[in-house]
Amino acid sequence: MTPPDDVVRAVEAVLFASAEPLGVDAIRAHVGGGDVVAALATLRGDYAGRGIALVERGQRWHFETAGDLAHLLRRNREEPRKLSRAAIETLAIVAYHEPVTRAEIEAIRGVQTARGTLDVLMEAGWIRPAGRREVPGRPLAYATTPGFLTHFGLSSRRDLPGIDDLRAAGLLDPVDLAFEAALGGGDAEE
Repeated sequence: MTPPDDVVRAVEAVLFASAEPLGVDAIRAHVGGGDVVAALATLRGDYAGRGIALVERGQRWHFETAGDLAHLLRRNREEPRKLSRAAIETLAIVAYHEPVTRAEIEAIRGVQTARGTLDVLMEAGWIRPAGRREVPGRPLAYATTPGFLTHFGLSSRRDLPGIDDLRAAGLLDPVDLAFEAALGGGDAEE
């Protein structure tokens, strides 16, 4: 087995020492020259099937424990965060329509969104302010974060399930299916 070259070793060291995931440009700033993308590909292959894996989430790279071994490192059972239906709906709207304003969220949901709903999602690190719209009142827009991608195991927002995936998983309400059928978009089950 040939030893890894200096760029691969440097990229590996930077990623191990980093407290947060890093993009290619940030890694390049630490290691200087060399083909960082090729080094990442080499490292990903080297760590495949091992106790830790090199993963990319939202165009940022980091090492994480292999999913099938994560249970070995948990000392305390994490209490899953229970989100209200309003929070789940709001998170889905932000994920699928970002950047989106509070008024747009309310228009899609059909009800007013409590301030606390957005606060809970920001505290969880799943959404963030994403600037202001250039319209009267300059409302704040929201978008998902890299933490959202990491928590839900997504590489990018393109990995979010489509309507066919949701239907196949049985996650669409019968009301949604009936509404879609009424609009001529598909067959509602009776």
